[in-house]
Amino acid sequence: MANLNSTIDLDVKKFFRWWQRELSFLVPEKIKLRIFEQRGFIIVRPEGSQLALTYLSSARDGVVNAPESLAMLERNDSGIAQYKALRAKDERLVKANLILRLSAEQAIQKELSLPAAAKENLSQLVAYELDRYTPFKAEQVYFAVKPLEGQHEPGQIRVMLVLTLRETLDTLYEDIQSFGMSPLFVDYEASPNDLEHYYDGYNLLPENLREETANTPRLIYTGLIAAIFLLLGAVLALPVWFEYQTVNVLQEKIDAIEKNAKAVKKQQQDIDAMINETRQLIAEKTAAPAVIDMLNTLSSLIKDDTWLGYAQYSDGHLQIQGESPAASALIGVLEESELFANARFVSPVTQDKVSGQERFQITVDVTSAVTPKQGGASAQTQ
Repeated sequence: MANLNSTIDLDVKKFFRWWQRELSFLVPEKIKLRIFEQRGFIIVRPEGSQLALTYLSSARDGVVNAPESLAMLERNDSGIAQYKALRAKDERLVKANLILRLSAEQAIQKELSLPAAAKENLSQLVAYELDRYTPFKAEQVYFAVKPLEGQHEPGQIRVMLVLTLRETLDTLYEDIQSFGMSPLFVDYEASPNDLEHYYDGYNLLPENLREETANTPRLIYTGLIAAIFLLLGAVLALPVWFEYQTVNVLQEKIDAIEKNAKAVKKQQQDIDAMINETRQLIAEKTAAPAVIDMLNTLSSLIKDDTWLGYAQYSDGHLQIQGESPAASALIGVLEESELFANARFVSPVTQDKVSGQERFQITVDVTSAVTPKQGGASAQTQ
């Protein structure tokens, strides 16, 4: 059953190294070969008074071949001369990474169980209590501590301790330096580092003797990975950007069309308003008859013995004044017309003493126009 209380062990540096390895598959092999001039590994193993040289190809070659024995060199001047001659003939000795691998005669290893709380400071803890775990003191040996994979007891962590006497390693280092060799790291043959992931391994070589790693290939490699990320980002972002630009262009066209549509709509509204005003004018004009029509109608209705001295039309009402032998008869005459209605006297009827005629003042409503030949909101005739 899984222990849900266990802490998650996340090694950020290890994660990014794994990520870099995975991304390296995206880099063409020819480019990788140009960037990484060093290929393969030369393993130097001390055997008594000799140094055994073995070549191991790198996985970048596509296939990892079996170790190839190159030479057995004496640890003296003749061996140095032999090594120089071998380097001149074999280009691999110049480009390959060099590893010093100690045998059981030069190093020992031991598995330890330490408190998990000391995981971040394993080297310090082991150095402080080295005499408890081994017959040596910290100042007598070079050592390395590497956490082991697998299950651990609660609160404990299993580690591998590898150590060698300082005198032994210093002597070996001086010998290989005289050959012109500079080891990338030193490990132990009983627990060798994984050469494909050697940066996650251990190194018995002290800091002051380690070769400085060239930063140029790493920077170029990092730049290539960054370029891949940029290209990947561009592949993802460019379609979105193009869509955004297309939407902007379409929006500009839509805005222009909407602007034209608003102008057309405004013109249509002006036309509609003008039509409505025209209709109102026509309605007002047709609502009142022409003065000539009213006068013709009055002429046909009023007999010759009646004459008008005043006529005025305003707001649908016609007012007439005049003299007639029988003014009261005019009310009926006007009411019989389709043009007039609601005829009535607006003042008392009086009699002219000279002519003997009845003076009248009548107002009548004009109901509709007969023939709208000409307009006239007001007319006055005397």
